[in-house]
Amino acid sequence: MDRIAGRFMRVEPRRRMRRLVLGLLADLPRKNCWTIAEWAGEANPDGMQHLLNRAKWDADAVRDDLREYVVENLHDDQAVLVVDETGDVKKGSHTVGVQRQYTGTAGRIENSQVAVYLVYAGQRGHAAVDRELYIPRSWTDQPDRCRAAGLAPNTEFATKPELAARMIARFLATGHRAPWVAGDEVYGGNPKLRTVLEERGTGYVLAVARTHEVTTPAGKFRADILAKKLPKRAWQRLSAGNGAKGQRFYDWAHIALLDPRAGHRHLLIRRNRTTGKLAYYRCYSPQPVPLTTLVRVAGSRWRIEETFQAGKGLAGLDEHQVRRYTSWTRWVTLAMLAHAFLTVLRADEHTHRPAPDTLIPLTCNEIARLFIALVAERIHDTAHRLSWSHWRRRHQARSRASHHCRQAARSA
Repeated sequence: MDRIAGRFMRVEPRRRMRRLVLGLLADLPRKNCWTIAEWAGEANPDGMQHLLNRAKWDADAVRDDLREYVVENLHDDQAVLVVDETGDVKKGSHTVGVQRQYTGTAGRIENSQVAVYLVYAGQRGHAAVDRELYIPRSWTDQPDRCRAAGLAPNTEFATKPELAARMIARFLATGHRAPWVAGDEVYGGNPKLRTVLEERGTGYVLAVARTHEVTTPAGKFRADILAKKLPKRAWQRLSAGNGAKGQRFYDWAHIALLDPRAGHRHLLIRRNRTTGKLAYYRCYSPQPVPLTTLVRVAGSRWRIEETFQAGKGLAGLDEHQVRRYTSWTRWVTLAMLAHAFLTVLRADEHTHRPAPDTLIPLTCNEIARLFIALVAERIHDTAHRLSWSHWRRRHQARSRASHHCRQAARSA
């Protein structure tokens, strides 16, 4: 909190921001301005809503502080920047960026809001350091709709790989070193993103579809066709890193690609040892690297899934109930900060106070439970609870009456 306090010009939003971040870490069944304000001891959610919507502070500046905090505490010379998107299912059409689109959260096409995140993954831990909201063409083609949601009327459409390139460039522009980038097929299949990374001298291991075509000294082939031509001796059993059940072993093979430009390019193929299912990766490195390095980077891609799971489960990353762009940016930035705090605390505990053999090391879940119980727990009297019950019911009654009036007007 001291690190970002200078981003708030007044003491009131500074104190309320602290209460909001603590509320994001609290063991609440649902995290939004109403529940957090009640937990924090406030009389109503107006102050929390003001902090997210109208208060004077710069969420991008806080994001920059968050990035410095994460890199400083999780520093790794061989860190991997992992990019991926996640979606939040939404109702209606007024929430910024919402439309019917595919989201992996639901596993199907839903009315949802999608954002792209950048995660810093090192040996000591991993945490999100940047975010960009995906604004579909259905929004950028309607300036009035953008303006109503807090976006600039001249907001231009950007693809998810373009948003990823924007965040990676922002990270590298600060002077931090991250020699590798990892991502799924959305990013690996985009030649512009690969070219941007190569021009910066940044290595990558990006997933591609089985139909992706590559050029080898023997000619041009689809990735799946090329995999069938590999002899048995081409495969090596290697671990992609630790998982929940131990080392994640797969069979791996890599094939040198033909390209006149500087650098080294490969097609990396992963085979599941149980099902035989194949996955494909397009790889680049400025200097020659062993297969084990490419496998390590490919295995790092799953760190972002763990970050999403922890950020949503522990810090309310997906529980925002806001419509405007400014409010969304502020909420997710503070949720990222809350999760990063748990990640850094976990890394420090593992380094300086390792658990004995009879205990598993502290997890982010357990740290959050202990932190709230021992440091930040709020205990309120009966009057406070009853006051909030009265406030909620009164607000809901007004909303219901307003809804009935709109229905009657439409019927007339």
